[in-house]
Formats: sequence, C-alpha cells, structure tokens
Amino acid sequence: MDDKNTTKYTVGIDEVGRGPIAGPVAVAAFQLLSTNYQLLVEKAKEELKIPLRDSKKLSKKQRETWFKFLKKQKEEGNCNYVISFVSSENIDKFGIAKCIQKALNKSLTDLKLNPEEVSVFLDGGLHAPSEYINQETIIKGDELHPVISMASIVAKVSRDRIMTNYAKEYPEYGFENHSGYGTKAHYGAVKIHGQSPIHRKSFIHNK
Repeated sequence: MDDKNTTKYTVGIDEVGRGPIAGPVAVAAFQLLSTNYQLLVEKAKEELKIPLRDSKKLSKKQRETWFKFLKKQKEEGNCNYVISFVSSENIDKFGIAKCIQKALNKSLTDLKLNPEEVSVFLDGGLHAPSEYINQETIIKGDELHPVISMASIVAKVSRDRIMTNYAKEYPEYGFENHSGYGTKAHYGAVKIHGQSPIHRKSFIHNK
C-alpha cells in the first residue's frame, strides 16, 4: 500500500515505552485527511524549521515544539490523535505484546472512523485489526513515514510527561531523567530503594 489511495483518512500508529522497566506503554494513532496531510507536513516543516522524524532522534525541546504545533492543529480541526496507555501492572499481568495491541486497538477505535475509509501505516511489527483492510507495517516507519513520525512524537511527549509527574511522587528514582528506562542510575536507585508501584516486576525480577 502507498499514499496514493482513495481512502478518506490516513492514520499513523506508533508505540512508545516497550522497553522501560517502569511506567506505562503508550500507543498513538494520528489521523489526517488523505487529501491534505502532505500540505500540513510541509507547513509544519516551514514554520518550525525542525525536521519531522522519529521522536527518539529529536531533542526534548524539538519534540515539545512539534507537540505544541500538532496540538494546535488538532484544536483547529486540521488533524486528530488519540494516545492510549496500559499500566505497568497490566504489563506484568498480560505481557507487553498484548498490552501494546490492546492500546493500539483502543486508539484506533477512539478515532471513531469507518475502517474502510482509512489507510493505516504502522511502525515496526505493529498490526491493526483485520477490519482495517488498507494497512501497511513499515520497518523504521517512525523515521520514514511522516504520519507515523507524528504519532511517535505525540506518544513520546505524552508518556514523558506522565513519567515526569511520577517523578514528583517517587523522587528517589529520577523518572524525569530517564522516563523509566533501565539506565545505570535507575537500576542503582532500585537497588537502594526497591521497586515502586509503577515498576514492571516482570522486567527486572532477575536484576
């Protein structure tokens, strides 16, 4: 499948938070009209002077600038997006793969679109439910396809903000610095303080 299709909407899907040892996983579905999404992309690049790419390859400041722009576009009705989260508790209970799929399905459902009117582009190994007959999974899609990149940005910024809030509740772990990923400092804090309620026990039980 490519961008030259007759569907009404183009939706990009990406997940953030597969690998951390603490906090939720997030999946964003980013929706644009198929007829004008390239115009929005070009407008953003010209206005922001920041490349549109995988959120992990942007600085925090660049991600925040992009997020502010995309949020404004949503408020003006030029796009829509939904971010769904699954808690660390459910990740431990059901496994990361099932939780990502659950969040993905919820984000798509919450867009309230007719599946037959949507072209869905997904990053990596993600797949939409079978009723979305126009879908394509793209390796490194968050770098290669603009609408997946936008999904990546809104998911990353939204999850990072959640982890920053958790840092206020559990200041000893430094969540504001590593967003729950397994850095040396993070593992050191776990060794000293034990696991918090938002740690994924199934991810660190052998540490």
